[in-house]
Amino acid sequence: MIRKLKSGEFRLYSRKKDAKTGKRRNLGTFSSLTAAKKHERAVQFFKKQ
Repeated sequence: MIRKLKSGEFRLYSRKKDAKTGKRRNLGTFSSLTAAKKHERAVQFFKKQ
């Protein structure tokens, strides 16, 4: 899940909430939406190896 921050950057969050904290895990902050989408694809590829 990608969200735009007030600073104009994009942050990638995990799809599921953490059971312990009830929040989504931060998977990185990126300056552009395309960079965030590229990293999200890399994360999904790594998960499905």
